[in-house]
Amino acid sequence: MSVINAAFRRAEGFLLDRDRIDLQTVQELLQKGSFLVAENSFLRGCVYVEPRGGDRSYLGLLSVDPQLQKSGLGSRLMNAAEAYCAKAGSRFMDLQIVSVRKELPDFYHRRGYVETGTAPFPDGLNPKLPCHFILMSKPLS
Repeated sequence: MSVINAAFRRAEGFLLDRDRIDLQTVQELLQKGSFLVAENSFLRGCVYVEPRGGDRSYLGLLSVDPQLQKSGLGSRLMNAAEAYCAKAGSRFMDLQIVSVRKELPDFYHRRGYVETGTAPFPDGLNPKLPCHFILMSKPLS
């Protein structure tokens, strides 16, 4: 939980004045999906994956310890998540990114993801800037 909050605080502190996740939300997510983790004595990064009916999976909360960002750990976590879901029978991976995170589309485009639509930002989060989600997907092979 702390690595997720630290990573998102660094990346989205300009947008939100709150932690990204709490213990109750982690427990709820674990009822539906799994967290894949990278550790070396301490948790260094994680990613959440969830099967979503038939041949699709959802990926979220990709988080890397701020001291290790730009080290390739995020890409390794993405590779592990995609392989994990493909092995479980998923043919597609879906995710969503916040529209004001300008660095994210290129990262995901390089990995083969394409935009598939948009969704509103959840009520009650009170972002500092107008924003929405960009939905993305890619086939897993």
